[in-house]
Amino acid sequence: MFSSLLRYSQPTHGAKVSLLFNKRLILPFFIIALLAFDTARPIVVAALSDAFFQVSVFVAATLLVYYFLVDRIPQLNLSYLSTKSPILEIGMASILGALPGCGGAIIVVTQFTKKQASFASVVAVLTATMGDAAFLLLAKEPLTGLTIIAMGVGVGIVSGLCVHLIHQPDFCVPQTVNEVEEETLHASRAFSLSRKVWKLCLLPSLVISFAIAFNFDLAPFDTQVAWLGAILCLFAVCVWALNSKGVSYKDITCEEGECDPPSKLTRVLQDTHFVTAWVVASFLLYELSTAYLGLDLALWFKDYAIYAPLVAILVGLLPGCGPQIVVTTLYLQGVVPFSALAANAVANDGDALFPAIALAPRAALFATIYSAVPAFIVGYGLYYINLA
Repeated sequence: MFSSLLRYSQPTHGAKVSLLFNKRLILPFFIIALLAFDTARPIVVAALSDAFFQVSVFVAATLLVYYFLVDRIPQLNLSYLSTKSPILEIGMASILGALPGCGGAIIVVTQFTKKQASFASVVAVLTATMGDAAFLLLAKEPLTGLTIIAMGVGVGIVSGLCVHLIHQPDFCVPQTVNEVEEETLHASRAFSLSRKVWKLCLLPSLVISFAIAFNFDLAPFDTQVAWLGAILCLFAVCVWALNSKGVSYKDITCEEGECDPPSKLTRVLQDTHFVTAWVVASFLLYELSTAYLGLDLALWFKDYAIYAPLVAILVGLLPGCGPQIVVTTLYLQGVVPFSALAANAVANDGDALFPAIALAPRAALFATIYSAVPAFIVGYGLYYINLA
């Protein structure tokens, strides 16, 4: 399957050379290597199948509903709201940030660099955003996802208002704005194949996913279901790996750019593949560390629970949505506590930190530091409330 996907990728000599430097390919090659070992194969197949049927399918369905109901986020002019009231501007920035994905946060960061939004609104939006990890949480635990989103809005507003009292609106605004070239995705043949596979498999996979979720007896077909899920999951990971240059840290941890021509289905599949790859990495980390290293991550976090929010905050400070999906996945597996998830959600700046670093690095640094403060308060506040 992997060799056929390589043939389905860009056939030019330049593209073949670039494959050698594509760090995304490490994950599918690692999975295929593990499948060659008899002792590892059952663990890997189970992890891939669980990732596909318990996560990927629900994420794809959630994204379809989201993208088709919300055609696009209106690009509200925050400078108008700021003239009316800083509270309105900061409140709108927090709401935009709390929307699943990173689109709302990127809007506010871009408007800040154009002097159309205040620094306080940047802190508010980066504090409120959870990035693509929100889609995963909404798909698996909708109530928890809505709770985190509501918490993000509230903490974002409070953080923004505090920063507004400390700094002027134009604090850290770059004097000159450099245009950042956005990478446009031209769908590869592998991605075109993926569209066909998902159209064929999504509905039957959704039926299987619901059957698993509601504990229907699938015992006579356990082996077939496990291998079907594993193959489809590996396919999604391979397409994710081949659909990017995979050279830089941003290429690996950030979702793909806009597709050309624009397509909601392509956007859904891009995000689904991205989430799937990071969930698979998380599942394998957990299962292999338990099976071969004797490391029980759940027990470790229980024994050293006081450090869990701090670790989650440090991960949240990393740009991109990939590391944050790892934390959310570990929460859904019962490894990390809710206090760590909440701390990560507040500290997490998602993909919006990349344009902030490129266009206004000083503002990005201060905003990241400021978002870590409420993350620490929220994480350890929930930790000690849970102890009480």
